[in-house]
Amino acid sequence: MPFLLYTPPLIARSHPFHGGGPTNAAFSGTMPDEPFTHLCQPDSRKSCGACCGIYNYADSSREALAARLRRRTERFRNDVRDAADLPAFSGMIRAAEDQTRRYEVIFCCEYVGFLDGDEKRVGCLLHPAQNNGKGLREISFYGRELCAGHLCPSYSFLSRMEKLALIHVMEDWYLYGLCVTDVDLVKQYFRHLADLLGEIPPAERFREEPVRTIARRFFEFKLHWPFRSPEVNRFGRFYFDGAQHMIRPIDYGALGCERSGFDGIFLSLTSEFRTPDELRDAEDRIQRNITELAGALRASPDFR
Repeated sequence: MPFLLYTPPLIARSHPFHGGGPTNAAFSGTMPDEPFTHLCQPDSRKSCGACCGIYNYADSSREALAARLRRRTERFRNDVRDAADLPAFSGMIRAAEDQTRRYEVIFCCEYVGFLDGDEKRVGCLLHPAQNNGKGLREISFYGRELCAGHLCPSYSFLSRMEKLALIHVMEDWYLYGLCVTDVDLVKQYFRHLADLLGEIPPAERFREEPVRTIARRFFEFKLHWPFRSPEVNRFGRFYFDGAQHMIRPIDYGALGCERSGFDGIFLSLTSEFRTPDELRDAEDRIQRNITELAGALRASPDFR
């Protein structure tokens, strides 16, 4: 079973949406002796709030989420002094914001906001680091223990190279959260690249230009893929209907085409093709990016 693009703690172990490994790819995840790589808050330039449900709002565009998180953060800083203020804060936020969700089972936490004045990192406003060492997470829906101890599937199923390469490439909380939690997209991309190169490139190469920019252009397809389905209840490969979810496969037969070698990537990009020409155009866009990236990596004197 493929992954959801975000994995709330309470259903990560019990719900079928979160129970499997990457599709169309052999397991190649974290090894037991690897150094720990922090994906939630990797550096000062970005972070991920996907498990808090931020991408589960019906309108989860960058503009809508940024405005939502900005208002929450300002109100939290102005109105919350200790735990006694939190019920009023929660009620105010839930009354003021549109609570329409894509998927009813996934909770959207009202306590996620911006952690810095530059709005580069999102995260928990109840965390001790945001409250002079005072922990307030006990009052949240998930509670302190689950919030502190939960690790999404990306920690297990992405290899250390994939994790670090993605961290080196990204400088944007919104795009980073969409991509780091999409295990299939990340693994498919780096698998196609390794197949073309004949080897897995070291993660450090993704700090360099133009490698970094080329790779980022691929992941930016998440933001402006021209073949994205317009349905609001689509997210990645999944289609939502209340508390139900299902994979929405691409009907290649209706197009008179064979299943694409980039099918996993197309599903993660919520693709919908109306004609064979659109499918070929999409394949060309992905292939050009991978070929350009492989060429940039080969151009390095360190390439063997």
